[in-house]
Amino acid sequence: MTQRTAGIHHITAFVRSAQDNVDFYAGVLGLRLVKKTVNFDAPEVYHLYFGNEGGSPGTAITFFPFEHGRKGLIGGGQVGWSTFAVPAGALPFWEERLTKLGIAYELKTRFGETFLRFRDRDELQLELVEREQGEPSKWAFGGVPADKAIKGIGGAVLYSLAPSETMKTLEGLLGFERVGTEDGLVRYRSYGDLGNIVEVREEAVEAGHGGAGTVHHIAWRAKNDEDHRVWRERAIVHGLQPTPFTDRQYFNAIYFREAGGILFEIATDPPGFARDEPAEALGERLMLPEWFEPKRAEIERGLPPIEVRVLDADRA
Repeated sequence: MTQRTAGIHHITAFVRSAQDNVDFYAGVLGLRLVKKTVNFDAPEVYHLYFGNEGGSPGTAITFFPFEHGRKGLIGGGQVGWSTFAVPAGALPFWEERLTKLGIAYELKTRFGETFLRFRDRDELQLELVEREQGEPSKWAFGGVPADKAIKGIGGAVLYSLAPSETMKTLEGLLGFERVGTEDGLVRYRSYGDLGNIVEVREEAVEAGHGGAGTVHHIAWRAKNDEDHRVWRERAIVHGLQPTPFTDRQYFNAIYFREAGGILFEIATDPPGFARDEPAEALGERLMLPEWFEPKRAEIERGLPPIEVRVLDADRA
């Protein structure tokens, strides 16, 4: 097989409060809000993107804040844990930071790595792991200096309704290499520096349901539009049912639900988040695709105000 994904492009989840979401991912975790736009399928809802200084592919986690949405249930057919990579030696800083901010955590070891596990305000399951690989983030905010900052997505733990089928898709379609098994998890690796390690629970997990605190989909990287076209053709050959190409402004996307119930996306690396606003001003203004611009005033009235702000604990 000649075509392989470099790894995870981004992960997208549901939350409730948009401001709580910004306070946690920018304020607590120190990520940059790189794009403030709307859910193109439900423009009354924000779509917020957080990542490194430019939201590079492999660094972004994104959110749909449905203020009155139902609480989700993490389970089969979902990403169970979303992993962030931090620089080697940074975990003690993050333990101290979470303690200072009153965020409960636990340390877990697997595959020779230590993971710092915790939950956000909607109980989305997150973990930090030290990795040598991956370009360091240049972004510093609040109480998080650049030399301790999250580099990007480290990987994900997948909860499948049919683990053997999910693993077939990871290996046969996406080109991940199986590299180990430990404590009921199968680890896969791709060639990228970030988002390149994925683990699958060997046992089927009882089905979850979408809502606040759960992942909506996980996206894999395509190099460009030509590479994307081949991915779609191959997905069809593998018996999947990919959507038509969808313009998401900052990447093009196709979606399909693999046999284990997890919604997969394949997204192009270009054009990126600086296509419609200067790199130094990313995330400062609500950006809308041209087809929503005539309704800008109406859309803005319906969205709650949000701001990126330093936490009180970091001002002391």
